[in-house]
Amino acid sequence: MRSTIGLLGVLAATSVLGVGEKAPAWPYVVVGTGQSDCYNDSTWIDPPRAGEAFYGQDAQHPGPRPSYRDNRDGTVSHINTGLMWVQARGVKMTWSQAAAGAATCHVGGYTDWRMPSIKELYSLINFNGSFVGSADYSTPYLDTKYFEFEYGDEANGERGIDCQDWSATLYVSKTMMGNPTVFGVNFADGRIKGYGRSRPGQSGDTMRLYVRYVRGNPAYGKNDFADNGDGTITDRATGLMWAKADSGKGMNWEQALAWVQARNAEGYLGHRDWRLPNAKELQSIVDYTRSPATTKSPAIDPLFQVTQLKGGEWPFFWSSTTHLDGPPDRQGGAAVYVAFGRATGWMQFPPNFTAELLDVHGAGAQRSDPKSGDPAWYPYGRGPQGDVIRINNYVRPVRSERSV
Repeated sequence: MRSTIGLLGVLAATSVLGVGEKAPAWPYVVVGTGQSDCYNDSTWIDPPRAGEAFYGQDAQHPGPRPSYRDNRDGTVSHINTGLMWVQARGVKMTWSQAAAGAATCHVGGYTDWRMPSIKELYSLINFNGSFVGSADYSTPYLDTKYFEFEYGDEANGERGIDCQDWSATLYVSKTMMGNPTVFGVNFADGRIKGYGRSRPGQSGDTMRLYVRYVRGNPAYGKNDFADNGDGTITDRATGLMWAKADSGKGMNWEQALAWVQARNAEGYLGHRDWRLPNAKELQSIVDYTRSPATTKSPAIDPLFQVTQLKGGEWPFFWSSTTHLDGPPDRQGGAAVYVAFGRATGWMQFPPNFTAELLDVHGAGAQRSDPKSGDPAWYPYGRGPQGDVIRINNYVRPVRSERSV
């Protein structure tokens, strides 16, 4: 039976629906990523069949397709989630300005706008996007038929990806060298990262990002986990069932897909329809009230078992979603993961510029790794924050639970 909280969430979601539109089936509907093509570990491929390499990836389990309605009053309703969004891009502002601005936002005649949580904001991401080094050749990770979007101003020294969105979700720890941090989504390059409230070398609220306000369905993004006592955990908010234990070992992306299919062949935990979760499904079980520094645990409900790595870090977990990022000849070579532990990177600071391993993006960040290869090729990570490259990431299978 659906929980009382779940029923209230579904009822609350109806406030943004039009005549004849059905309320979401669950208070926290995890909408599909939009990814429609299949990939191997380097490029596009025809959809593989059961038993073939790379079978079971995102496009083969598409999930609910996003359903938007332009209300012609500056707002967009997301029918699946019961959320309504401001359509305009707005201007960059500090996090404090963004938080205060919700109270003065009257778009569409509504006065109950709020800053979105990181889970609400992430519901909008579309993994058919790609960033190829310049805005001129890129596609946003957002449906621009409904939402206004701007890349960073490359003509004035910004990178094309300098166009991130704030969320209301504060990181319960700190990143870099002790910077207070807020999670945000970058719809230019398809990532969740923690962003410092101050710019490097400055103090106070000086970092400026965009914000897109939301209203409706206050239950969205709030989990309702139940331990089934049989090695599985059901989220009664999303209708998803998870394995309580993880894979217990790391593996590359092709191996991760095959590992799940092998579990299906053996009837793992009484089921044969497990899948590698897509990016949004995996992010849905992050607990942003936790972090290794503050709770001595990964950012996930303690009902879940998580294998700790040698040295004390926590695994990255693979999703089934390919991350289309980088030059066209290499697109398809990376897949999305979620860091439930520290999202580490090798940073170098003056005056000595000695590489230091730090939590650069926060527990709950969503980044990507090469699908195959040797982590030793990346001794100091990759990218401007030296993101640690592990490649051999862990797996937590998921299935859709229809009986709750």
